[in-house]
Amino acid sequence: MSTALVKRSRPLPAHARLLVLGGGYSGRCVAKLARQQGTPVLCTRRVAGQPDADLIFDSINGLLPDPSALQGITHLLSTIPPQKQGGDPVLSALLPLLKTLPLEWAGYLSTTGVYGNRNGGWVQEIDPPDPGLDRSRRRLECEQAWLNSGLPVQILRLPGIYGPGRSVLDSLRQGKARLINKPDQVFCRIHVEDIAGACWHLIDHSSSHPNHRPSIVNIVDNEPTAPADLIRHGVSLLGCALPQEEHYDDICSEMSPMARSFWSENRRVSNQLLCRDLNYSLLYPTFREGLQDCLEQDRLNLSSPDS
Repeated sequence: MSTALVKRSRPLPAHARLLVLGGGYSGRCVAKLARQQGTPVLCTRRVAGQPDADLIFDSINGLLPDPSALQGITHLLSTIPPQKQGGDPVLSALLPLLKTLPLEWAGYLSTTGVYGNRNGGWVQEIDPPDPGLDRSRRRLECEQAWLNSGLPVQILRLPGIYGPGRSVLDSLRQGKARLINKPDQVFCRIHVEDIAGACWHLIDHSSSHPNHRPSIVNIVDNEPTAPADLIRHGVSLLGCALPQEEHYDDICSEMSPMARSFWSENRRVSNQLLCRDLNYSLLYPTFREGLQDCLEQDRLNLSSPDS
């Protein structure tokens, strides 16, 4: 984790305790920032023995955290996706318990996929969602459930997430990167540490500006970008060979349904609410700064005796 993120994030009040529901890639980054700031944090995983498995939560198998372990929780972040049949697993299993807690802020990580395809046009939070994919429709349903839960909720809509150990640099190193050209196609993205930084910023802003807590905030960087540009920049950082260019129309029939759905939507997502109105300063405004950080942190992780 970058020292810049830790230094600029204001510690939460001494009484604060954080619960991160879902200790995956993003959740663990938020939990790490909390620990660096000295905030007590509990993280849930589905299986014991995994990193950050402070508590076990697996709604499918009925494994719920002990209510006594959650007493005093003041802030929570849910990163857990919808159930395949629809519905939010956290709210269906834990809402009565969560309502008994002294919560001051509850964040829910959603997706910019709820905006649907905009043919490359810009969208912002005031635009009505129009999800075209089943998984995005399920997300929108969960958003509404969280907003109707009675908890002090902010919905954080995220695009593609990348960061150390999970970037185009890794796919290039592994020989799995594909240089696919689809004219006018762009994707939005966000560095995982800007997710953690934005969460921390929104918590602080909600505390200091209780009457200005937007219910939905896009967490995206400044520059929607063609995926081929990302590949080319990654190649320049690694000094490796550029994959052979492929044209989308020539290969789309060979793609998996998931991959085709990924390429079926094209939109530019605005971060003006987060960065202009709420005054969050991105650590990694574009993929260039973000991939440079990935390169540096990947090298540190590889050289670490614990890696």
